[in-house]
Amino acid sequence: MSTALIECRAVGKTYAGASTQALVDVNLDVAANEFVTLVGASGCGKSTLLRTLAGLESHDRGELRVNGAPIVGPGPDRAMVFQHYSLYPWLSVIDNIKFVRQLKVHTDGRSSADVEAASGRADALLHLMGLSAVAQAYPNQLSGGMQQRVAIARALMSRPPILLMDEPFGALDAQTREVMHDLIAHVHRQERSTIVFVTHDVEEALYLGHRVVLMAPRPGRIDTVYDVPLPHKRTQDMRLSAEFLQLKRQVLERIRETSGMKTDLDLLEKLSQQAN
Repeated sequence: MSTALIECRAVGKTYAGASTQALVDVNLDVAANEFVTLVGASGCGKSTLLRTLAGLESHDRGELRVNGAPIVGPGPDRAMVFQHYSLYPWLSVIDNIKFVRQLKVHTDGRSSADVEAASGRADALLHLMGLSAVAQAYPNQLSGGMQQRVAIARALMSRPPILLMDEPFGALDAQTREVMHDLIAHVHRQERSTIVFVTHDVEEALYLGHRVVLMAPRPGRIDTVYDVPLPHKRTQDMRLSAEFLQLKRQVLERIRETSGMKTDLDLLEKLSQQAN
């Protein structure tokens, strides 16, 4: 019997009218409290796989399970963080974070003690995310990095066992991204959630992930899974280690090979030589 929290078994998906499969024969186990990152060239199906895990899209073939139960749609056991923050502009920071507790799935049978505990949870998340000073501010008064902190806090409000993140730092500048990397790693240790994280940035994938899952396009599939040989508690200087840089080169080379980019570059080099 599998001990994985998330199980993908021969998962496939074809979009209606599409000539290529978005996903084919995807097999992946993710353990509780594991941080798994998905990388690969555009069109490899990593965001499709994440949205299918979230229950926002359906799959045509195979099985997807969370804690042994089939995924048939969204559920309170999974929270999603998108690249675009999708905050409610008319709500303050604290009210955006608390909003999830107003949804029916979280209000049925809730007592006054539950309401008080939720308020304490929101305050704790404000502190964890470094947002206490802007609790009453509105989204348009915040930087992009701070807005994403609010979105992550909102996702964590209901204590979901699984956090699904689709390029959440893609719109941030390099310095802010580094801060957010350390923040989400700290949150992962504190909350002990299971995280599946999609990114185009190989260095980001290696710095955050316990394992890096490289997906290949046409059709979208898992090509290679890399174990990251770093301690779970990481520091920025680890990015400069020989081991880290060697694995980064290895992953980048494989992405080029699976995407056909290496062939294109070789062709360009030959054409350049012929021109000379």
